[in-house]
Amino acid sequence: MAAMFKLASLPLVLMLALGPATLAADEHSADYVTGAPRQPTKAWTLSAGGRLYDSWMEALGVPGPKTTHPAWPASNTKRRGNVTWRCKSCHGWDYLGASGNYGAGPYFTGIPGVRGVIGKDLDEIIKIISDDTHGYTDAMIPPTAKRRLALFLSEGQGTVADVIRPSGSIKGNADRGGPIFQNTCAACHGYDGRALGLGRDHDEFVGTIARTNPWEVLHKIRNGQPGQNMISLRAFPIEVAAPTRARCPTSDAEAASARGFPRFVQFVTKPETMLQRDGCYYAPRPARRHLHLWRGAGAVQ
Repeated sequence: MAAMFKLASLPLVLMLALGPATLAADEHSADYVTGAPRQPTKAWTLSAGGRLYDSWMEALGVPGPKTTHPAWPASNTKRRGNVTWRCKSCHGWDYLGASGNYGAGPYFTGIPGVRGVIGKDLDEIIKIISDDTHGYTDAMIPPTAKRRLALFLSEGQGTVADVIRPSGSIKGNADRGGPIFQNTCAACHGYDGRALGLGRDHDEFVGTIARTNPWEVLHKIRNGQPGQNMISLRAFPIEVAAPTRARCPTSDAEAASARGFPRFVQFVTKPETMLQRDGCYYAPRPARRHLHLWRGAGAVQ
């Protein structure tokens, strides 16, 4: 009887023992995602602003508007709803708007980029963010968050063209980046880059997205993923975060020898494990837990 009581009580004991630790971990994770350091460094503030640029709704943990942004052109019927309220949806991952990667495709709006505000006073940028055209009220994006976004726009964009060519090919060095990926990013993405299924259907991986949309990947590497406890490499030079080999491998041998993950990724996989789609070789979804980190992120967002 005593033995049965001990066995029956074991799950309860485990729950009591692990519960507080799990709760503390969850609170820590939530604080990292939507909180702020007591003494924010400039690098942290820039990356926080970058996440707001990506998706201020996810970064702040708020639902956001359900309607389409009033400034979204009626000619673009491919995107509707709160995605049109994301800064990147008009101004692009390369910050060039209609003159850059969003000069065509489902996010084409004809709206210019944000390169023109580089170096401007933060208060001036905040006025633009809050004006009638943009329409971001303090109830949507609190003043403190607006200042972080303004700092990113003024000082945090960097020169994407220094590491990504207009064609999407990368000026990178996988040998230099490999140690960073293996000792940092692999903790979540796995050594082969397939630990996390991304995109709407969880069938994209960091490397497949890097080949089709290196600008998005670079932005997220530098600033983190809004709404998730992904690390940011903002404290390092932009060259460290540059993706490489982003183009699609066109043969079994190439796919097996270099998978085209971010600059700090080189993983070898057996050719027979690769699937082919639109001439591209990619790894099938592994039989393990997937997290939808890049919400709504398809091959090209």
